[in-house]
Amino acid sequence: MPKQVDYESRRRRIAEAVCLLADEHGPEGVSMRDVAARAQVSLGAVQRCFRSKGEMLLFAVDHVGDRITERVKARLAASPAQSAATALGHATDEFALLREEHRAEARIWLAFVAQAAVSEPLAGPLRTSYAALQNVLVRLVTEATESGSAGEGVTPPDPRHEARALLALADGLTTHVLIGHLTAGEAEEVLHAHLAGLWERLGTTRSRRGVGHSGRSFKPSTKASGAR
Repeated sequence: MPKQVDYESRRRRIAEAVCLLADEHGPEGVSMRDVAARAQVSLGAVQRCFRSKGEMLLFAVDHVGDRITERVKARLAASPAQSAATALGHATDEFALLREEHRAEARIWLAFVAQAAVSEPLAGPLRTSYAALQNVLVRLVTEATESGSAGEGVTPPDPRHEARALLALADGLTTHVLIGHLTAGEAEEVLHAHLAGLWERLGTTRSRRGVGHSGRSFKPSTKASGAR
């Protein structure tokens, strides 16, 4: 009887190999032959799972995003009664990728972003990914605004503007930590100071330390569904 092959499991195994090689050499330095060797499968097995290197790279980007997405879902599910402001703080922590155990993940993600600057096929899905994340943040800021107690006559923050600012700040801090301009602790201080200002504008009671110091990042998938 022919051996049954779990192609989805094999694709994930290959994606892990792609990520390891992309961390070492950048996405442009990844070859299907090297991926096969790192994943300990045949080149034919890789080619049966992916028709091209580009398709393989896109799947790897989604794979990293799915990992992060599951992590943030688990974290938020652990405290289902949390406020919208707390959820926003946790989501922001999750997509900054500042903790040491997520440093490789951050390098891989930014390597794909850098490659996307000269590769439209990769840039398109990444734009979809960032747009999906921005929508999540817009929703959380909107909910936090509605549950806040800003003073009468005070113009509430614009959710889309705040979401864009958080997303850009987190990406920038990740880069600064990776190149050694900031330590993870210094980057967390900047991020949490920004959130503290947002809590004040929203009229919430969240403190500067209230968002936690996980330094992890939530990134929807590059899949059309919006999970990075």
